Amino acid sequence: MPIDQTSWEAAVRHLFEDAYPYDATGPRRHENWVLDVIALMARAVPDPRGWSGLDDAAQSPEHDGSSTFPFAVHPPEYIARRLREIDRASAENLLLALTDDCCTLANLKRFTESEKELRAMARTILARYGDAATYHTNVSRPGPAPGALDFTTSHWGYDPLSDVYSEDCGLIVVSDTEVGMFWNFSDY
Repeated sequence: MPIDQTSWEAAVRHLFEDAYPYDATGPRRHENWVLDVIALMARAVPDPRGWSGLDDAAQSPEHDGSSTFPFAVHPPEYIARRLREIDRASAENLLLALTDDCCTLANLKRFTESEKELRAMARTILARYGDAATYHTNVSRPGPAPGALDFTTSHWGYDPLSDVYSEDCGLIVVSDTEVGMFWNFSDY
């Protein structure tokens, strides 16, 4: 599926504009892509294509000089232990669940578009990274097979990467040339 800047940015903006998102893409420069994730968390690298993501935290007064806010500073090993690889179908569902608090597909009810249209937007976002991309998350919703997330269960958890918010859930997409982060933060 060919992807262009306008459709990708529109999908990101529409799906995540009502969340508290950090959605950004940076270059993949390391075999250990967690190092690239750390650079993204620190806002130290630009989008390699010049496309716009969303970064509500950068405008927050709490940001106040911390380039990583709301992420906490951790070594690569700490971050790597908190991420699990998931399959593409789970990545698509996770993008949709990250559109609001509680990491649930019930969030789709707030949109006027059909589920089919929203899924097309999620596929547009993932298409940027190609068919060989891998998907990783800090969310735990064990599904029926390894790498699958189950969004029908009410039992779920996550391994936080923030010391500030009561909930931080996200998806990392890794291709040979880019690393994308789609994260949502919330407090109760």
